[in-house]
Amino acid sequence: MTTIRAEIRSTLHLGWPIILGNLTQMSLGIIDSAMVGSIHSSQLAASSFVNNIITVPLILGMGLSMAISPLVATAQGAGDFDRPLRILFNGLLLCMAIIGVLAVVIHASADVVYHLGQDPIVAELGRPYLIWMGWSMVPMVQFMAMKQFADGLGLTRWAMYLSALALPINTGLNYLFIFGHWGVPRYELMGAGIATFITRVLLVVLMIWVIARGKQFAPYRQHLRQQLEVRVDRLRDLIRLGIPSSMQYGMEAGAFAVSGIMAGWLGFQQQAAHQIALNLAAFTFMVSLGISAAGSIRVAYAHGSQEWTRVRQIGITAIGMAVVYGMGCALLFISGRHILPLIFNTEPIVVGFAANLLILAGIFQISDSVQAVGVGLLRGLQDVKKPTFFVALAYWGIGIPAGYTLAFYCRLGS
Repeated sequence: MTTIRAEIRSTLHLGWPIILGNLTQMSLGIIDSAMVGSIHSSQLAASSFVNNIITVPLILGMGLSMAISPLVATAQGAGDFDRPLRILFNGLLLCMAIIGVLAVVIHASADVVYHLGQDPIVAELGRPYLIWMGWSMVPMVQFMAMKQFADGLGLTRWAMYLSALALPINTGLNYLFIFGHWGVPRYELMGAGIATFITRVLLVVLMIWVIARGKQFAPYRQHLRQQLEVRVDRLRDLIRLGIPSSMQYGMEAGAFAVSGIMAGWLGFQQQAAHQIALNLAAFTFMVSLGISAAGSIRVAYAHGSQEWTRVRQIGITAIGMAVVYGMGCALLFISGRHILPLIFNTEPIVVGFAANLLILAGIFQISDSVQAVGVGLLRGLQDVKKPTFFVALAYWGIGIPAGYTLAFYCRLGS
């Protein structure tokens, strides 16, 4: 019992800043949705539509960065202080090459919003927002790569502090650009995109300053000339872990994105309700991701120092934490299904649709938490191929076909 408690404390000690940072980042999107949703449900539906489009390329870029933390933690566990910054530098180059191309593609093909079967008002509102959100992916992925570097070193609080700082900045910019105050034009949904882009650029600038000047990072900046160079072996390791991780998160996020687009085929009110349920589920999922990240880092460190009994103990306790947390979220969603949607919208028909969806969202909280933590633990052991196969089977072999059949052939709607 003492060992279990000690492992839980260690995981939470490392993970709580990651969890709070994740929740803060997720809160930015929720605040955007709540503020534009207060204007009209069509604005919320357009926000949902664009976020569903943008989710897959964004997650692909962020998924690549997920390879950085276990590689950094393994290097630190092996006592190698030169390798972490080299991993970050090469990881940033790889992530930027991918996300930069995706941002250009999104901008060039923004008219796709008119060809995905959405309500015309949703497409019209969504196009400028899509362009701004596409370019905001670039600083977001840069920040995530540097966050993964800091997390892998166990310095998890810096990203949390910066994410917390971003919350009032983004809210204030939303107030200016969405509603038009202090001489700024009223941009409504597009204003949320502008605010998001500015906030993410500020995050990147501050994170670069912290890594370049922070005393805690000084031991890892001793040989900059050798560390800031392109290394084929580092790129190979990042691709080996990053591509499957990117595919895992991309396929999961893509499945939810496709389901959101299909919800739009039913009407903008159903799409708005779907976005409400998805926002709430994604918010609670951030805690699972934090436990997953902490477990992954701790397992990778133990793997680097070859403490195999410790690896098993960390894994068992992390899975147990995921089960308990998932059960708590399920109870919250089901019991609060008529109240929680009011955060985003007060139109009775939207709230009614969302309440029904929250029952289903509550049911899958347990399995979603367990799979997130399990995937993170395996990534810490640099085992990423099997989880990728199972994610593909679950979401695309079963989930999407079943959702389409139930919604349109069995006429169960959203």
